[in-house]
Amino acid sequence: MSNPAVPPRSLAEALRARDDDSLAALLRARPDLITPVPTDLTQLATRAGTRASVVRALERLDLFALRTAEALAVAADPAPYGELERLLTGDAGDPAVSAALPRALGTLREQALVWGDDDRLRLVRTARELLAPSPQHPSPTGLGPTVQEATAGMSPGRIQDIVTAAGLGSTHDAVSAVASLTALFTDRKRMSALLAGLPEESREVLSRLVWGPPYGQVTADPASHLRRLLDLGLLVPTAPGTVVLPREVALHLRGGRAHRAVEPLPPAVEPAATHRPQVVDATAAGQAYTALATVEELLKDWDEGGPAVLRAGGLSVRDLKRTAVALDVSEPVAAFWVELAYAAGLVASDGEADERYAATPAHDEWLEQPPAQRWARLAEAWLTATRTPGLVGGRDAKDRTLSALGPGLDRGAAPEVRHRVLTLLAGLPEGASPSAESVLARLRWERPQRREEDLRSRLAEWTLKEAELLGVTGRGALSGHGRALLGAAAPRTPDADPRTPEPRGPGDKLPVHHRPAAVPEPLSAAEQATASATAARLLAPLLPEPLDHVLLQADLTAVAPGPLRRPLANVLDVLADVESKGGATVYRFTPGSVRRALDAGQSASDLHAFLAAHSRTPVPQPLTYLIDDVARRHGHLRVGAASAYVRCDDDALLNEILADKRAAGLRLRRLAPTVLAAQADPASLLEGLRAMGFAPAAESAEGDVLITRAHAHRTPPRTAPEPVPDGPPVPDATLLAAAIRAVRAGDLASTAPRKPTDQPPLAAGELPRTSSAETLATMQAAVLTGEALWIGYVNAEGSASQRVIAPIRVEGGFVTAYDHTADEVRTYPLHRVTGVAELAEE
Repeated sequence: MSNPAVPPRSLAEALRARDDDSLAALLRARPDLITPVPTDLTQLATRAGTRASVVRALERLDLFALRTAEALAVAADPAPYGELERLLTGDAGDPAVSAALPRALGTLREQALVWGDDDRLRLVRTARELLAPSPQHPSPTGLGPTVQEATAGMSPGRIQDIVTAAGLGSTHDAVSAVASLTALFTDRKRMSALLAGLPEESREVLSRLVWGPPYGQVTADPASHLRRLLDLGLLVPTAPGTVVLPREVALHLRGGRAHRAVEPLPPAVEPAATHRPQVVDATAAGQAYTALATVEELLKDWDEGGPAVLRAGGLSVRDLKRTAVALDVSEPVAAFWVELAYAAGLVASDGEADERYAATPAHDEWLEQPPAQRWARLAEAWLTATRTPGLVGGRDAKDRTLSALGPGLDRGAAPEVRHRVLTLLAGLPEGASPSAESVLARLRWERPQRREEDLRSRLAEWTLKEAELLGVTGRGALSGHGRALLGAAAPRTPDADPRTPEPRGPGDKLPVHHRPAAVPEPLSAAEQATASATAARLLAPLLPEPLDHVLLQADLTAVAPGPLRRPLANVLDVLADVESKGGATVYRFTPGSVRRALDAGQSASDLHAFLAAHSRTPVPQPLTYLIDDVARRHGHLRVGAASAYVRCDDDALLNEILADKRAAGLRLRRLAPTVLAAQADPASLLEGLRAMGFAPAAESAEGDVLITRAHAHRTPPRTAPEPVPDGPPVPDATLLAAAIRAVRAGDLASTAPRKPTDQPPLAAGELPRTSSAETLATMQAAVLTGEALWIGYVNAEGSASQRVIAPIRVEGGFVTAYDHTADEVRTYPLHRVTGVAELAEE
């Protein structure tokens, strides 16, 4: 272990001084560092400094933490805390920035982007390279290179001319001349006097460059006011025709600030309206019921086999339009419902040669669940899904159209954005709905460095709309069951942690593992299941109870004043056509709908009994006449396969058919007084006769009437699509504990002091090499003396490691020893030990 009194000389030493809680916080914040588990802390530090890992860590910083890192990138290396604070607050100071700085610095330290004590703060080298100003990658600060960097290619004579023009004494070398010029530019009093002697035109040129970009163009023969700036070194040429404003000059003109604005506090999410919580819950519950009805209607529409799967996967534009018409919604909303059913595992492709979408066996199980549980399954699938319905209709990187249920819709950031938006809503008072602009502003502050910033904003907008469609929110405010779904039992103030940091000075360090969590992590799978069950329990009493009756009316309609029980709804869907939906559903009885029920095997007496049993009003006489009339004519004509034929005991009726001009396309001819033959197939013949106003019935080869019940089509068992993660998953507590233990063990083995030998020192990570005889003799001697040894070991999978062991027994080709790195007694085959070395006596 390193001495805490000695400042760390590297990131590895800084990590070595951390406790287990602090290491766990690092690995939780940057889970890519644990994949795979590093062998020791030196490897962990190396991995934490790689470009890909640093870029990912910077993308997850909030705005003020990022501004702090950018300020360190333009500060000296290392920089004291006071210099960093001055770069963020300026000469005038800013109490809000000073109060928030310890939290931001704690974040950077926790994520191993900054290391060192307050008097020697160091930004990780890769982060400095990414954030420091350069001609190829301008800094967000708008600052340019330092005087030393800008004059690196300048001749010593030219540098001496600038020093002389600035009124400084000449020096013997360019290095001291540049140092003298830098001292002038960083001296507020002398610099102010120098700028005061410039003409107004020169000061105006500097003011145009002060906030960036710091580069400007000049001609080969610049004007006198520009020549004056060049002579004094206030502008430095970097290439023919290009000049740059040195960093020290810009900082003086800015009053010492590295940024124009730093925004130390996150913008508050402002309520746009406030409603009574009971109104919010009732509105959300009504929309939740509508969501269930819509998904059920979608699956009913696809019950016998849905649209065909495109060759590239997904729904065609025409099928999506047809689905939107069937659901009576817009196409983007239809895409949302289709994708939601797919994410919940209720819809999938059947995998057959003529591949089509259809309901899965899980759909039938889902229908048997109580409504609240069905809603919870949909809501949980939506909350955790990475598929993004809002992208449907857009274009991918290869300019191909993105289709519903097709590839290319996964966005790993979607679950995080949904969770964060709902968390912000949960932080508002109950019944308060936020303005979309304030939500987007807050998200931009929390993740300003995201490369897909536009997508992140669109995801937030879609989340607000989809949450309302699904009934998670009501009137824009988070409902009680929506709050439970999120795992937030009571309203909290989301700004309490990041917006009210405790004032701390540079000497009062903030423990990195106690930094306030501004963005809470989503729930684990087990926690989410518990939260979903709680949400279903809260929603259940708010949903309307299904009814077992309708109100029949004399105009051949039936009014369902609320949701119907499923058996009643299923029969009515066959017996009548839906005329309108809303708070009450209106069904209309027609000859075609009644015939449809008779084709499904119902008799007229069955229909009369059904209506009488489920109507709260007397069955109207017109409806009774309609059923009897259609039943009387139903099946009078019989159609079978000859290719097709029509038979009827009433030859006059057959004469009427032959005489009808509309029958010409069927190409009928009489075979017998009661039989007509047709060139059309039976299905076309049935449709043709029905179009002419007749009520034929299909019959089997035995002469029995065929009942045309719809046959439900189901896919083979399918699992819901797995979310595509946005980077490595956050490790759980068990994995973190095991990983930290392994890293500590490896670090102990790699840093344990060894006795000096005649052999050359080993490189970092290199295993010791000794002969089998020397290894055996050293092991046996250690058993007698009780000393610890340092060994190299290769396991059965070929993985090499270093270990510190205290041998207890050596026999039969094995050594039994207490492994200090694993903190337990283990047995190792001697042939897998690459070498052994004695530890120094400490």
